[in-house]
Amino acid sequence: MIPERTVGVLVDAYSTGNYLPPVFDELGIDLVHVFSTPEPMTTMLQPNPDGYCKMLAMGRDDVVAELQALQPSFVIAGQEPGVPLADWLSETLNLRTNGSALSSARRNKFEMIETVGAAGLKVAKQSLANSAEAAADWARTNAHWPCVVKPISSASTDGVVVCRSEAEVLSAARRILGKRDIFDELNDQVLVQTYLAGTEYIVDTVSCDGQARVVGIWRYEKFLLDDGSPIYNRDVLVAPSDPICDSLREYVTRVLDALGIQNGPAHAEIIVEADGPALVEIGGRLNGNMHPALHDICLGTDQAKLTAQLYASSKDFTDNYLKQPYTVRQPAVVYNAPTSHSGTVVSIDDELVSRIRDFPSVVDLTVKKKPGDVIRPTTDLLSSPLRFFMTHEDEAQLENDYHKIEQIHEEIYVVS
Repeated sequence: MIPERTVGVLVDAYSTGNYLPPVFDELGIDLVHVFSTPEPMTTMLQPNPDGYCKMLAMGRDDVVAELQALQPSFVIAGQEPGVPLADWLSETLNLRTNGSALSSARRNKFEMIETVGAAGLKVAKQSLANSAEAAADWARTNAHWPCVVKPISSASTDGVVVCRSEAEVLSAARRILGKRDIFDELNDQVLVQTYLAGTEYIVDTVSCDGQARVVGIWRYEKFLLDDGSPIYNRDVLVAPSDPICDSLREYVTRVLDALGIQNGPAHAEIIVEADGPALVEIGGRLNGNMHPALHDICLGTDQAKLTAQLYASSKDFTDNYLKQPYTVRQPAVVYNAPTSHSGTVVSIDDELVSRIRDFPSVVDLTVKKKPGDVIRPTTDLLSSPLRFFMTHEDEAQLENDYHKIEQIHEEIYVVS
């Protein structure tokens, strides 16, 4: 039986994909969730089953038969690993789609950079290696120092290392090869790239039929650990008056075209060097740091809401949302607090958490660990144990609150 309400499909709606069901529900759309793997991935926040009328995990042919009976109006990826299956299902069911021809280039970072470079855009030089020795040989032969070593299809800075010598390349590549990434995919190859020296930015978009609406532009503040691991400290919202915005908008539009991301959300990371922007990577999904309450205050909207508007009615999205200029209502920051703690979490200082929540600029905060969990010093984005979502009309107040949190956040966890 076909449900009375419109039905849509989300694939792998982990993490911030959980923000999609409520906004689709407000628009009168029921959702089916499809896992791209036989068992759910355990490394990410799970999809909330309460947001779906069905939860499916099955082979492609069986999924198609099941979905055809429901007559969905769209299929989209909720998070990174769901992109290839969402592309294929939307194409197979003859729905709004990015198509499957370039699906691999949207997930495999080597293919991604090759595809974007072939379109005439500035990108890093790179090599795909089957061994640590091959990675080090490429870096040495081409005199690319420093260089970046990373997995080909992971996320959240998993396994990413900036290397300044052959020994560091060998060490980084050996830590990656043969291991599984955060999406439980085996790293049987390793990517080595030239280091892009410049400021890194996020550009979040939602596209309809090849036209992109820029939702947010954020500047990363980051630093390197002694072992070359990049630590992303803060995402700082960039005002539209900043001259860099025009350059980033133009560049990301060409990247979207090159990779065939014609429809839906995208999250791009771009480094701007002296001679212009260069792509780090892009995903056909929501920003992993997106928080609707924060974004609605500082930007006036958010990626989840605009994505739902697009798939509920492309005409309404085009008429009322697509052409709106990038707008910032007030300054904002997302702070991924690092830790030096090592041990087991004994307790959480709930009084301190409550006090921080009352800071004028704090919209929300995420305490990722609970008593009994192991906590270790931060080495990547995933091992940051606290996240603070902050905005205020007074930038001085925002900065003051950030510096206070920076000084006291380690006291939130009591560790043994």
